Amino acid sequence: MDMQPLMIFLLYGATVIQSAWGDSSIQGHSCRSTVQGKYLLCDGNGYVCDSLSLDPASRCCPKKGEQFSCHGCNVVSQCCNSYEFCVSCCLNPSQTPEELAMQVKIARPLTAGTYANVFDFCAGRCRHNSESVVHENAYVSDFHHCFSLPSNGSGSGDTSPEGRIAGINIFVGRQGESCDSTCKARGLSCISSKLSSLNQCESMKKFMRCNGGCFASIGPDQPAEVADDAPKHLFPGACLYTKTKTMFTCDGFHQHTRRLCPCT
Repeated sequence: MDMQPLMIFLLYGATVIQSAWGDSSIQGHSCRSTVQGKYLLCDGNGYVCDSLSLDPASRCCPKKGEQFSCHGCNVVSQCCNSYEFCVSCCLNPSQTPEELAMQVKIARPLTAGTYANVFDFCAGRCRHNSESVVHENAYVSDFHHCFSLPSNGSGSGDTSPEGRIAGINIFVGRQGESCDSTCKARGLSCISSKLSSLNQCESMKKFMRCNGGCFASIGPDQPAEVADDAPKHLFPGACLYTKTKTMFTCDGFHQHTRRLCPCT
């Protein structure tokens, strides 16, 4: 039996199979990706996936799901509760203009270089951003992965707000901290008359996680979110709004809550 035709078929078939599985490597396309997370990563195309889904040849995530996803991000403050989704959201050209990102210095000294590309900017900015911390060693909120472009100010260390409502900066305070203290730490003042506009579930969910639900309550620290480590009878993770509007005050606080504060 002449084996030559069979061998030619097998060789040709193997070539076709290899091309189908290794298409990305044949085309020479590869992706950069983040390496910080234990379970997720973001590639240079703006897709987020787990490490097992990563193409071993191209190092790219599958092109399924949402590109440039801002899942878990506050697009107003440009801060996220996840590093990988921070990078993904940041890579969106509508969020981060390339010409501006590449002008940002990697470090504070005037002699420091600038980012080589948008991916380097997003990966670095989401990981280390002084605007997401207060008192140098504590996060402003759970949304501490921030990619906003630095302001043109003097670099005094003022933190970025979670958002703005009618020209008022909105901040999430630290656990057990009053709004007076939260605003004062940023060189601002709390506006008690604006607390009513934040005293509703829809508003709180824009700035807080509210994983434990959202409930009516009574207390001078509200609107606020109960800390995750609070006793169970206080409903850890829940957002609370007060039913007594006369209780709106900037100096109220509770050891197990984090307040939502309007500052100007």
